[in-house]
Amino acid sequence: MKSLTTLQILQDAPVIPVIVINDEKHAIPLASALVSGGIRMLEVTLRTAASLGAIERISNEVPEAIVGAGTVCNQADADAALRAGARFVVSPGYTAVLGRYCRQIGLPLLPGVSTPSEIMMAMEDGYSELKFFPAMQSGGVAMLKAFSGPFEQIRFCPTGGISSHNAGEFLALQNVVCVGGSWLAPSDLMVSGHFTQITAFAREAKALRRHVL
Repeated sequence: MKSLTTLQILQDAPVIPVIVINDEKHAIPLASALVSGGIRMLEVTLRTAASLGAIERISNEVPEAIVGAGTVCNQADADAALRAGARFVVSPGYTAVLGRYCRQIGLPLLPGVSTPSEIMMAMEDGYSELKFFPAMQSGGVAMLKAFSGPFEQIRFCPTGGISSHNAGEFLALQNVVCVGGSWLAPSDLMVSGHFTQITAFAREAKALRRHVL
């Protein structure tokens, strides 16, 4: 299977859904619904007991999807995600240990940052595509505009407080490639089985306009 770069993952669609799965039985219909709407890059967060099993099922049973693991905080998380079939990982923050380890095992990492110092630490280890998290609580659009001066080579995926209502403001920024958001896969729709609505959300997200790099 061909490996992907972090930039390729971010460029695939305007939105990467941030997914919390509490029951493995939702994994396949959810992934299929998102793919049907044009969203292939799926971040399943490691926040529940069902997460690794869900990643494995999506990886094995929904070949059109490219599934990754979110909330990866250490080497053990990265190893578990890779064994489950994740093709990329996303972390809420950045440590040099995690960054270097993911490179060592060939697992694309989108590391989280929220300050200039964290950006510089990630840059030192060769990372130029970063997750700005938590985006709204860390200054939102204004902060990303401020980052564009000293860090003009860095591209961001802002996540945290992003919704269908404000995603366009972030996507219009020159240093934003895509956004991360949980609104595409709400738990109530999964539980109620309204996956056609999730497909509709995915189509709307796929159609969002963004700055052309």
